[in-house]
Amino acid sequence: MENTMKTRDLAEVDAEIKAAKEALKDVHGKETEVYARIVGYYRAVRNWNKGKTEEFKHRKMFSVDNVPEAITQDAAEKEKVSAPVKAVAGDLHYDFFFRQTCPNCPPVKAYVAELSVSGKSINVDTKEGLAQAAAKGVFAAPTVIVYNENNEEVARAHNVQELSAIFEPVALAV
Repeated sequence: MENTMKTRDLAEVDAEIKAAKEALKDVHGKETEVYARIVGYYRAVRNWNKGKTEEFKHRKMFSVDNVPEAITQDAAEKEKVSAPVKAVAGDLHYDFFFRQTCPNCPPVKAYVAELSVSGKSINVDTKEGLAQAAAKGVFAAPTVIVYNENNEEVARAHNVQELSAIFEPVALAV
C-alpha cells in the first residue's frame, strides 16, 4: 500500500492560513430573526404588519439612568405633598369596591370592617355597583377610595398594606 498523504511545507501552510484569515474578514451570515413580545406572546418581527414594525423601530428601552432629573424631583415633591394629606385625622369616610369572586377582597373587607372610619361597600358585580365604579374610575377590585370631610378623594388603596399606610399614621396622630 502506498501512502497517499501529501506532505506540505511551511510556506504552503502559511499561505492557507493567510487565505483563511482573508476569507473570515468578509463573512456574510444569514439574517437574524428578531422576536419581540406583542399582545402577550413573542412573535417574529418580520411577521408584523407595517404599523407594528414602525412602532418597533421607534421603541425605546427604559433605563433609570436616562430619566431626566426634573422628573424624579417632581415625583419626590408630589410624594412629600401627598403624605401629610393621608395623615390628617378628620371626618374621613370610604367607598370599598369589591367582587364576589375576588380572591384579594376578603382581607381588605376584614381590614375596613375594623376601621373606626365610616364607609360603604359596593359590589361591582351588580349594575349599580359597576356604574358607580365606572363613574369613579375604579378598574380593579378590591379598591378603597378614602374621602375627607369635603368629600374630596384623598387616597386610593388596593390591598391591606396600602390601607395600613393610609390609616396607621391617622391612628398615631389621634
